[in-house]
Amino acid sequence: MAGKKIWGRKRHLLVDTQGWLLAVKVLAANRSDLEGAKQMLAPLNGLFPRLRHVWGDSHYGGTLVGWLREHLGWTVEAVRPPKPPSLQGLTVSQILQQWEQLFPPPSRLRGKRWVVERTIAWIVGFRRLARDHEGLPQTSEAFITIAMSRLMLTRLVPFFP
Repeated sequence: MAGKKIWGRKRHLLVDTQGWLLAVKVLAANRSDLEGAKQMLAPLNGLFPRLRHVWGDSHYGGTLVGWLREHLGWTVEAVRPPKPPSLQGLTVSQILQQWEQLFPPPSRLRGKRWVVERTIAWIVGFRRLARDHEGLPQTSEAFITIAMSRLMLTRLVPFFP
């Protein structure tokens, strides 16, 4: 991580609108998000012909937008977190009256960001993936793929004893 003296890894995930895994790339934490996105998305050229638009965190904006349009023909929308409301000049009773407008529920705030966060929560539910102890990034990618495969199969065919 930038400015920190710790070891770690970054998990880059491409998921569909339901949160199901399409692609995964695990890199060292000292790599940029832009580099990780390019390494994850470059091999997907032609793999998803119906995919046209991608949502990403604000880190995936900037030069990635042009790169994706040029290499894959996709458009990118960087989803930024909402700005906190200004409470200056409001009384307590005004804040209470406008509570829903000032502080909407988290699901409305995050919108498309919530989908990938939910997928990460599903992955971390597997004990082995809660911490990354694997020697190789490819091993982490394989275990993430196995975990998501198990989740998809469980939702497709529930276990009945």
